[in-house]
Amino acid sequence: MSDTSYQERRGQIEHYFDRTAASAWAKLTSDAPVGRIRTTVRAGRDQMRATLLSWLPADLHGKRILDAGCGTGALAVEAARRGAEVVGIDLSPTLVDLARTRLPAELAHRIDLRSGDMLDASLGHFDHVVAMDSIIHYQTDDAVSALAQLAQRTSNTIVFTFAPRTPLLAAMISVGRLFPRGDRAPWLEPMAEVKIASLMAANPALAGWQCGRTQRVSSGFYKSQAMEWTRP
Repeated sequence: MSDTSYQERRGQIEHYFDRTAASAWAKLTSDAPVGRIRTTVRAGRDQMRATLLSWLPADLHGKRILDAGCGTGALAVEAARRGAEVVGIDLSPTLVDLARTRLPAELAHRIDLRSGDMLDASLGHFDHVVAMDSIIHYQTDDAVSALAQLAQRTSNTIVFTFAPRTPLLAAMISVGRLFPRGDRAPWLEPMAEVKIASLMAANPALAGWQCGRTQRVSSGFYKSQAMEWTRP
């Protein structure tokens, strides 16, 4: 992984979600009315979250989970309901503060919410890692390298999402890049499943890990694919 490209991209993502998009993201992740396009995005994210959670054990008592890119904390809450001890981390302090206000009181002792980098080694070791829509703005080699770093501190599975490489998504990204830089989100970096698998096989840190299930979710403007890595 290029440390420079990763750090630069991380800074762009942090700035966007902590400042430009914070209020919009707070509304999107609530039950407040939203427009037609954002309704499809909300539905797609709900479906994807349910998919990733379905790939985790039903009983998570005694398990430690990293919710990498936790946003406003919806997935962390559901994992905690199953008994997990959850560390939720996000680059945006604003979204983490919002997540804290949304924590059910009876689960607060199971969820440790922090702002920072998901690759911070001081977070410790985990049984499972979930990274929902948190690597979609990185180039494929940087994304796989980041996941490989997480794998070194993970015992069982890593489940994550990426933007699938499709003609429609490429067109949407091209249109998005026409907006003024200050008004647009960091663009997605579409990935090919075969390239992810190839980079995974070539990374020494991922020796022994295997690709598991995959599933694509398409809901209007939300296009995302889930992938599971397992350590036998």
